[in-house]
This record gives sequence, structure tokens and C-alpha cells, in this order.
Amino acid sequence: MKVVLQRTRKSSVEVNQKVVGQIEFGLTLLVGISHEDTVKDVEYVADKIVNLRIFEDDAGKMNHSLLDVNGQILSISQFTLYGDCSKGRRPNFMAAANLM
Repeated sequence: MKVVLQRTRKSSVEVNQKVVGQIEFGLTLLVGISHEDTVKDVEYVADKIVNLRIFEDDAGKMNHSLLDVNGQILSISQFTLYGDCSKGRRPNFMAAANLM
């Protein structure tokens, strides 16, 4: 599993020019899942993300977690995180999970 996360004050995602998800304050996640990932992997990463101390306290130190600041999560599926460009010029996405 690969996750790129970004702190955000406001974030949204659109499909066909229609907003399908939005948050006001928290984390935007780009999530790539491989065919080898398990429920245990998902639980571990989810726990890690919500407990990372990446939000500033009153002194300006990164000392608060998403839970501490009552933040939200916008999670976006991103199979391209498993793109392999090591051979040729066309990315190979065979490592990404097929969720359909």
C-alpha cells in the first residue's frame, strides 16, 4: 500500500464536473493498493495516518494528530502510484490491485 498525504484547509474531488467528495480541514490522501495488500495492512496504515503528529500546536510545533484537531479525510484512489516505468516507455500497472 502506498499513500501520499497532504494537509489541507479545503479539498474536493470532481468526477464528470460533479463534486463527489469534499472536506474543509484535514488530510487529502492519494491511496494506491496493491494485489498483495491485506486488511491488516489497511488497518495499520489507517491507524498511522490518523495518529501522525503533523498539525501544529499553539507553539508552532508539529505536535497534534488528525484526531487531536478533529480533522477530516478525503481519500482518493490512485492506482498510478504502482506504475512501473523501469522498462520501455509505457507504465506497467500490474502491481496495482484490480478492484473491479
